[in-house]
Amino acid sequence: MQDTPFELGGMKFNSRLIVGTGKYRDFAETKAAVEASGAEIVTVAVRRVNITDRGKENLLDYLDPKRYQILPNTAGCFTADEAVRTCRLAREVGVGDLVKLEVIGDNRTLFPDVAATIDAARVLVKEGFKVMPYVTDDPVTCLRLQEIGCVAVMPLAAPIGSGLGIRNPFNLAIIIEQAKVPVIVDAGVGTASDAAEAMEFGCDGVLMNTAIAGAKDPIAMARAMKLAVEAGRLAFRAGRIERRLYATASSPLTGLIG
Repeated sequence: MQDTPFELGGMKFNSRLIVGTGKYRDFAETKAAVEASGAEIVTVAVRRVNITDRGKENLLDYLDPKRYQILPNTAGCFTADEAVRTCRLAREVGVGDLVKLEVIGDNRTLFPDVAATIDAARVLVKEGFKVMPYVTDDPVTCLRLQEIGCVAVMPLAAPIGSGLGIRNPFNLAIIIEQAKVPVIVDAGVGTASDAAEAMEFGCDGVLMNTAIAGAKDPIAMARAMKLAVEAGRLAFRAGRIERRLYATASSPLTGLIG
């Protein structure tokens, strides 16, 4: 069953797994995990990981921008203005216009500030950025961001780094149903089954960092996540059987012998 490419911001990708670059022991481990994941899009926290100063150890020395789509993100920003300035900085160093917008509203839960995210998205879209906003799993918010002109919406599955998996499948189903842009689950994935579940729901992709970087064996987990996303996507396209309360015989009951 030949799948269609994953289209995002006018570009096409084969992998539907997007991985982060934080929390690894060093850039060498980051590189190994990214390679094992098969991801083609790699997100980088501009305020936390060096991609702007070529005079210091630089992540781009390990991850070739010609091989990977570098997706700068605004992690660590708590206002719309901070997020906008961070995206502008990333564009100035030449990593492109595709950005992950993240404006945190609460330092303890790391839930996004919805109002500030919408404000920042409006500014960035007008300036020609291709915006992928991290948001709550609220269908109305996702719809508004889509209407603004964001190239994707990225509802959380659960709080960042929690590993709880998808907490509200019903909201996620509504978001997917009304979406005219890719829906990418961002945050809260803990293990391979969580990633597969998101894809089986019909999400277009999954973004994760802690689930891989925080695993006992990040390289093995990266490989597991690659396979999980592929399996979940294939299962979604294959079409699962209907859930039934009672058993249904696997073999037909007609034409029995004797």
